[in-house]
Amino acid sequence: MRRFSAFAIAREAFRGYSGWGEQWASPEPKSYYDVVIVGAGGHGLATAYYLAKEHGITNVAVIEKGWLGGGNTGRNTTIIRSNYLYDESAGLYDHAVKLWEGLSQDLNYNVMYSPRGVLMIQHNVHDVQVSKRHIHSNRLNGVDNEWLTPEECKSYCPPLNISKDARFPVVGGALQRRGGTARHDAVAWGYARAASARGVHILQNTTVTGIRRGADGAIRGVETSRGFVGAGKVGVVAAGNTSVVMEMAGVRMPLESFPLQALVSEPVKPCFPCVVMSNTVHAYISQSDKGELVIGAGTDQYPSYSQTGSLHILNHTLDAICEMFPMFRRMRMLRSWGGIVDVTPDRSPILSKTPVAGLYVNCGWGTGGFKATPGSGHVFAHTIARDEPHRLNAAFTLDRFRSGRFIDEAAAAAVAH
Repeated sequence: MRRFSAFAIAREAFRGYSGWGEQWASPEPKSYYDVVIVGAGGHGLATAYYLAKEHGITNVAVIEKGWLGGGNTGRNTTIIRSNYLYDESAGLYDHAVKLWEGLSQDLNYNVMYSPRGVLMIQHNVHDVQVSKRHIHSNRLNGVDNEWLTPEECKSYCPPLNISKDARFPVVGGALQRRGGTARHDAVAWGYARAASARGVHILQNTTVTGIRRGADGAIRGVETSRGFVGAGKVGVVAAGNTSVVMEMAGVRMPLESFPLQALVSEPVKPCFPCVVMSNTVHAYISQSDKGELVIGAGTDQYPSYSQTGSLHILNHTLDAICEMFPMFRRMRMLRSWGGIVDVTPDRSPILSKTPVAGLYVNCGWGTGGFKATPGSGHVFAHTIARDEPHRLNAAFTLDRFRSGRFIDEAAAAAVAH
């Protein structure tokens, strides 16, 4: 793998950029892999990368039915934060934030991580009580989070309307300064490039049609549109389609899948310095490096595998954005899109072994998947390689739905749940 550097860029400029080549290989499937990962989104690619880097397991295939990063990884609003309420969640998400901080250097690929701050604004007494509870819990867990007055919120984010007669009056806000954004497709490309360089096979346009189990019930491999691929272990990282894939192995998952929508405006000059979220009005907004306002909404109310959501959800979100940021009322929306999110009963993820020997699952991230990408891949690789959970995902197993030891992050998961 050619390393990126200022010197390499200058050298290639004189060569007409002819020396870069493809960033990852597109090999034919082998008959057997030590590990097969189903799903080439950020989490799946990160898992493969850390299997190779941290555990020396390089005979790995990542199988994707479409193109690399074409699912939720390329359809989200790129927000990164770790200000979750419970100890288990804070530990897992803050592990991810710490990995985000050095990810570009680790992958030798600019993922455009920008710790511009995430400001979660509050509109009523209940919001304030919930928010301050989060702040105190975060501080006990060593996660940065601080309370801002309305005036301090305005100073941090000048476009914010803090007028007392506003439809959604701002009574304060919780700010995580280490939060921010990253470039979603660059994350997928960076992990793919680094994993491929370590020998991982990335099989795009390859649909998994079945999961084969032996007479003893253990995993033997996966049936695909390109033939049978044997595997010692299979990790399913298929986001909203996880239930469908796991059903192929006879495992029923405690998941519901919902459409989640987002949209962007026409590009404008830099005018929005951070990420702003609001639980009450189900809306969040940031500005991309291209100048577009990136706006996210809540999930639709009904389960569906469709990537198109209801129009009234976007209308409600834009109404709220225009009330909170009046200067954007004349902005034109450029495009909208939808993804399929997988939601658990307690709104927390599942990173776990399953009752089937050799089968592992990483799912249930709801709307919080992108922010967890490096941390998720890191601990899931540990779980697959050692056949036991990492200490940070020990509480996120399937067993909690039998024992009742839920991690109920419905409030901390912000607007979408």
